[in-house]
Amino acid sequence: MSSNSVSTDRFRPASRVAGQNQDVWTIVNEAAVASPVQPIINMGQGFYGYNPPKFIIDAAKQALEKVDCNQYSPPKGRPRLRKAIAKAYSPLFGRDIDPDTEVVVTTGANEGIFSAFMGFIERGDEVIVFEPFFDQYISNIEMPGGTVRYVPLQPPKNGATEVSSAGDWTINMADLERVINPKTKMIVLNSPHNPVGKIFSKSELEAIGDLCIKHNILILSDEVYDRLPYTPFTRMATLSPEIAAQTLTVGSAGKNFYCTGWRVGYLTGPANLIRYVAAAHTRICFSSVSPLQEAAAVGFERAEELGFWEQGRKEMLGKVERFCAVFEELGLPYSKPEGGYFVLANFARVQLPENYDFPPQVADRTRDFKLAWFLITELGVAAIPPTDFYTKENAWMAEDWLRFAVCKEDEVLEGAKERLRGLRKYMQ
Repeated sequence: MSSNSVSTDRFRPASRVAGQNQDVWTIVNEAAVASPVQPIINMGQGFYGYNPPKFIIDAAKQALEKVDCNQYSPPKGRPRLRKAIAKAYSPLFGRDIDPDTEVVVTTGANEGIFSAFMGFIERGDEVIVFEPFFDQYISNIEMPGGTVRYVPLQPPKNGATEVSSAGDWTINMADLERVINPKTKMIVLNSPHNPVGKIFSKSELEAIGDLCIKHNILILSDEVYDRLPYTPFTRMATLSPEIAAQTLTVGSAGKNFYCTGWRVGYLTGPANLIRYVAAAHTRICFSSVSPLQEAAAVGFERAEELGFWEQGRKEMLGKVERFCAVFEELGLPYSKPEGGYFVLANFARVQLPENYDFPPQVADRTRDFKLAWFLITELGVAAIPPTDFYTKENAWMAEDWLRFAVCKEDEVLEGAKERLRGLRKYMQ
C-alpha cells in the first residue's frame, strides 16, 4: 500500500458528514451569484431584513459595558435570562416554571434541539419527524446514532388550484401509529410549522399526546415561532400534566426579537428532562454568548409592557398579506400561514421553457429546484424548494411549491412582487 493511500484512508471523513448531497442553501446561493439579474431579492432564507427594536439594541450595547457580561455565563444560562423566560412563560403554560431547574439557555434553538437529542438519543433509538421538516433535525438525530422515521403531512387536495389554509396540511394518525414501535424514543413537533405555517390544532396535539403517553415517548415541541400566531395556538405542554411530564419545549430569542444571528435559544420542561439537555449542552459548547443573553433578558422583561408581542404579530401578518397579494394577482394558489413568516406558493401553473439550460446539480432534481433556479436566474428572486425537507419517497408532494420568507422590509416585499409579475408570460 502506498503512503498516499494510507494518508488518504487516515484522513477519511466520518460517515456522518461525508457523502452528503449538495444542500439546498448551496444551490440557491450558486444560482444567486450566477444570475444576470442583480441584486437578488432574497425571499428564501428565514432571517429578518431589519434590526431588533431599539430597546433590545440598547440593552445589548449596555451589556457590553459590563464586566460580567463579557465573561463566561453559567452553562445553563445567565440567571437573569432564565428568570425572565420563566416569568414570561409561566402564565402561558399555566404553571410556575422554576428558572433554576426547568430552563436551559442554548446557543440558538438549533443547538438546543441538538442538545436534546444528544441528551436522550442513543444508537438504535428512533425519532419520529413530520415531513416537511426543518432540515437540521435529521443530522441532529443521526449524529448521536438515532434513526429517523418519517410521517408526511398530507398537502391540501385543492392546493394546486385554489388558495388554501396551512391548517389543511393534515396528519394521518393511522400512519403515525404505524411507525411507532418499541424503539421509538421521541417525536418532534414544530408548531407554528416551518415551512408550511401550520399551527397544529388542539385535537391533533391531543391525539399525538395520547399516543406518546400510551407508548411512553418523549416529545420535543419546537415552538420557535410561538410569538407569531394568526389563529389560536395551543402549546403541547399545556394539554395535561401527563403530556407536560414528557415534553421539552424549544424557544428562540432570535426569532422573537428579530436577531437570528445572536444565537440565543432556550428549552423549558420538567427538571428531570432539562438536566440532561443541560448536560449535553455543557459538553457541546459549555455556555452561550453572555452579553446577548443579557439583552434577551431585557427583551423578555419589557416586551409585554411595550406591547411588542402584539405589535410584532400584527406587523408580520401584514407582511404576509402584503406579499401574498401578488399571488392573488397572478392567480397562483398559495397556502395561507396560520403562524410564522413563511409562505408556500404553488407554481403548477408556471410552464418552464422547454430545453432550459439547467446546471447538472439542478437538472436531476425535482421540479421545485428547477423552479427556484429559474426564478433566481430570470427574475432575480430567491425562494427555497421545499422538497429538500422531504424524503425521496414523498418529495412529489411538494414539487410544485416554493417557500418564501416575508420577514423583510416592505420595500423589499414590493420589489419581489414587481419581479414576480414577470411570471405572467410563463403561465398556462
